[in-house]
Amino acid sequence: MKQPKTGDLAIDFTLKDQHEKTVSLKELKGKKVLLSFHPLAWTKVCAEQMKSLEANADKFADLNTVPFGVSVDPIPCKKSWAAELGIEQTGFLCDFWPHGSVARDYGIFREGNGFSERANIIIDENGKILLVKVYPIGELPDIKEILEILSKS
Repeated sequence: MKQPKTGDLAIDFTLKDQHEKTVSLKELKGKKVLLSFHPLAWTKVCAEQMKSLEANADKFADLNTVPFGVSVDPIPCKKSWAAELGIEQTGFLCDFWPHGSVARDYGIFREGNGFSERANIIIDENGKILLVKVYPIGELPDIKEILEILSKS
């Protein structure tokens, strides 16, 4: 599938988080959603990316935004990794099975690697895409840029 563009309706999904809680995009209507895709848990840049979400939890709340880390890792892996990183407020969504289905729906699955691109996707309160930004795989996304985009929307 190709990447959605700004203004497109976001593709609904249902995934479980690290606590086995079911999360559906449609249930988050009325809030902005940040889907912060990262290739794999237990890697340095991915860890920094997830810690930046957690460190800004209050700012996200003030901006009516629910941030999620998303990867193809299974629930037990995400749960252990969140505990290791001290993540308590940020949901880690498991795009494990069908393998990478949400990343595929959003056009950011790397078939040759079996995981997603490093990307941030922002969805507005009405379920429309505000931003799709793909980063070089080894680059830490700029959280300040994301917060600035959210504050202007």
